[in-house]
Amino acid sequence: MLRAFLLAIVLFVAVPASTALGAGSASLPDVEDEVMCPVCGTPLNLAEAPQADAQRAFIRDLIARGATKQEVKDALVAEYGDGVLAVPQSRGFGLAAYLVPAGLWLIALVLLALTVPRWRRRARAAPPAAPELSSADARRLDDDLNRQPL
Repeated sequence: MLRAFLLAIVLFVAVPASTALGAGSASLPDVEDEVMCPVCGTPLNLAEAPQADAQRAFIRDLIARGATKQEVKDALVAEYGDGVLAVPQSRGFGLAAYLVPAGLWLIALVLLALTVPRWRRRARAAPPAAPELSSADARRLDDDLNRQPL
């Protein structure tokens, strides 16, 4: 259990770090997936506003000059502000977008690890014995069962 937990933490930290390191050459479809149209607020690859076309031209110009994907995104942020990024920054307040879900998953796993053994023990326990009927209650039950339906 501990080994699986440590493996999950290592993967959670290593995967985003490895994707951040692989920021090679840029292409328009690659950048379009990660930026938003500042006018309509939709991802640039879905936006149809005239501003989106101008933004695509701006990106194509930067790519033609040899800019990397990160350089293109930095230029877009300088031009349009932080709201142009579809993916939150991995620093500052944007870091909460990555840490809060991971923390909630961790809390859920801990709660499950604590409650599942209790549920299993409770399921294995013998059911409680039924209380004894008094002779008057037994007689009344026999009378009810022997009575004919109308």
